[in-house]
Amino acid sequence: MEILIPVIIVTIIGLVAGLGLALASKFMSVPTDEKQEKIRECLPGANCGACGFSGCDGYSEAIAKGEAEPNLCAPGGAEAASKLAEILGVQIDTNPKVAFIACGGNREITKTKYLYSGMMSCAAANLVHLGPVECEYGCIGYGDCFKACPFGAITMQNGKPVICEDICVGCGKCVNACPKSLISLIPKGTTVRVNCSNKQKGANVVKVCAVSCIACGLCERTCENGAIKVVDNIAVIDYSLCTKCGKCKDACKRKAIV
Repeated sequence: MEILIPVIIVTIIGLVAGLGLALASKFMSVPTDEKQEKIRECLPGANCGACGFSGCDGYSEAIAKGEAEPNLCAPGGAEAASKLAEILGVQIDTNPKVAFIACGGNREITKTKYLYSGMMSCAAANLVHLGPVECEYGCIGYGDCFKACPFGAITMQNGKPVICEDICVGCGKCVNACPKSLISLIPKGTTVRVNCSNKQKGANVVKVCAVSCIACGLCERTCENGAIKVVDNIAVIDYSLCTKCGKCKDACKRKAIV
């Protein structure tokens, strides 16, 4: 009896505790959203934050609430976006995007206006007279975009960031990191691009860079499809009209179109 009584007491305590936990799990449980669970299953689980949310859980919750678009998952790409669109019953653009830096200048062909010795950051250097590069629209080259890329798609070569499109997933983090707004997301596979962002008039542009667009309009007049226009002193390509013929590139005497 000396052993049996403690065993009975412990058993009763266990039963009461188990019953209490069962009741607590039923009445105090947080209801789950079945739609969010289905959405979460479509995401790769990288938790990279490229979508702008706190990992895949935060992104799936935002999609379920209608607070985020279903095509923001860069690692999941078009496959994840298509699955999410099917769950939500919507149609979305699943064409993959890649980052493009619209600046052809580098340390060999771009002039500098002063020697910068501060923090090696484009954002910091840009606060000092718009950076040490004479072209106020040009790439400063201190690698803020390189540091922001979570996938290693950007390398620094000759003082300029270079994007590897085979690695780039179009997350857009480099776009937000560039203080000059030189980086944009364009459809993957485009072969004709304007490699300049300087919106000054021709004479001023020629002074600061050897491969700048001078808004001469030769490319616009050459294009038979109306896919390229000069807007605010810079050539702009409409990729929905571009046939990748390359005639605008051949017409550009400044080699600003690549």
